[in-house]
Amino acid sequence: MEAPAIAPAELRALLDKQAISEVVLRYCRGIDRMDRELVRSCYHPDASDSHGSFEGSREEFLAWVWRLLERYESSMHLVGNLLVEPVGDVARAETYGIAFHRGRSEDPRLNLVTGFRYVDRFERRAGEWRIARRVAVTEWVRQDDPARRWPIPAGMRRGARDASDAIYEVLSHS
Repeated sequence: MEAPAIAPAELRALLDKQAISEVVLRYCRGIDRMDRELVRSCYHPDASDSHGSFEGSREEFLAWVWRLLERYESSMHLVGNLLVEPVGDVARAETYGIAFHRGRSEDPRLNLVTGFRYVDRFERRAGEWRIARRVAVTEWVRQDDPARRWPIPAGMRRGARDASDAIYEVLSHS
C-alpha cells in the first residue's frame, strides 16, 4: 500500500516546526556551554525576553543571563514537550523543560532544579526562524542537595562550559 502524498503546505509546516525546534535546542546548548554567540543567534536582533526578574532586549538578556551563569559550575537544560504552531511567517511555541543548576558552593540558591516553560513568538525573517519574543515561565523550583551528589570519578570526561566541551571537538573533526 502506497503512503498518501504530502501536500506542499503540510511539508512546509513540518519543516517550519523542525527549524523552530532546532532553535530551541541550540538555545539550550548555548546556555549550558556558555556559548554567547550561539544564544544570540537564536533571537532576532530586536527580540525581547521576559525571564524571571528580567525584562529586556536580546543584548540586555545576554548580559543579564551571563552574570547568572557565571555563578554556576554547570547547568543542564532538558526540554520535553514542544508544541509549535506556525501560521505563515509567525509561530507560537510552548516548550516544557527542566533545568539543573550546580553551584560551586552549598548555597541553595546556586544548587537548584527548576521546571519551566518557554512561551515563544517565533518569526521567520529572510527565510530564518528566530525568537522574536520569549516569556520564561517558572512552574516549580527544588533545591538540589550538594551533600547527596555522587562525585564524578577522576579521569571521566566531564562537560565544559566553553569551547573545550566535547561537542565542539566532535564538530571540528571531519
